[in-house]
Amino acid sequence: MILRHRLFRSILVVIGGITFCAVLFNQPILLLALDQTDKNESVVGTNTSGKSVVHLYFSDKKGSFLTAEERVFFDSDDPADFAKIIIEALIEGPRKDLVRTIPARTTLRALYVTQEGIAFVDFSDTIKDDHPGGVRSELLTIFSIVNSLVLNMSQVDAVKILINGNESTALAGHVDLCFPFKANMLLVR
Repeated sequence: MILRHRLFRSILVVIGGITFCAVLFNQPILLLALDQTDKNESVVGTNTSGKSVVHLYFSDKKGSFLTAEERVFFDSDDPADFAKIIIEALIEGPRKDLVRTIPARTTLRALYVTQEGIAFVDFSDTIKDDHPGGVRSELLTIFSIVNSLVLNMSQVDAVKILINGNESTALAGHVDLCFPFKANMLLVR
């Protein structure tokens, strides 16, 4: 009887934690991202100061690790604009003998970079709907996005992934998307 009671309490704590994360972080994070709209107005094609070598992270053919593909992009004085260029290039896919990590039909809906260094990246729901699934594939997609932004932009320390303007509990059912991610070099070869 005591074991059942402890098991029941443990289950309630887990459910409570998940509910807390969903309720607490859903609205405030979205509001924080939306508050940044005025600070990140689009200036694509203007304010370029030169070119930067960028490393975009795509999957290897076996789907085991991320591998960098080097590209050269025009710089922008606005971090959100430069981040958009990087994400659009990830969506387009690799040019070398690598594998895309973001489904082809996915579109970037919005992108904001806060003064605290968090990039809020909002994708269309096709990133979730067309995702092949699996833990490893989900990790490669997430850290393809995160590493490509954090490792190429000094203004970005972490990335929060949104889907269709909202928080999602997971991309393909395995990795919790409630919190922003920092770069993960353990997946890079």
